[in-house]
Amino acid sequence: MTETSSADPIHDFIASAVADHPVVLFMKGVPEQPQCGFSAVCVQILDHLGADFVGVNVLQNDALRQGIKDFSDWPTIPQLYVKGEFVGGADIVREMFQSGELKTMLGDKGLLEA
Repeated sequence: MTETSSADPIHDFIASAVADHPVVLFMKGVPEQPQCGFSAVCVQILDHLGADFVGVNVLQNDALRQGIKDFSDWPTIPQLYVKGEFVGGADIVREMFQSGELKTMLGDKGLLEA
């Protein structure tokens, strides 16, 4: 066991996904077929902004579904991470999009096409 891995494989999977991909959306379903309205809204916003993101389907595994809530200490799904940092759930993503803050954040981090 190395220092970078823990006894919890779900935590390790989430940490790897967040570290390996600049924009990650933990969601119900997949980006091509969201399985809840809140996940669909986040996908639409990210697509509209032109953000390249990875969707992780929390419905594939009950441990993952609970694990992401524990990882972020946030009770709901979807959850958006940008450059390893937890941004928020659907309401926060929507508010940040409407205010222009999300576009600015993604642009400042070089995650949008110029």
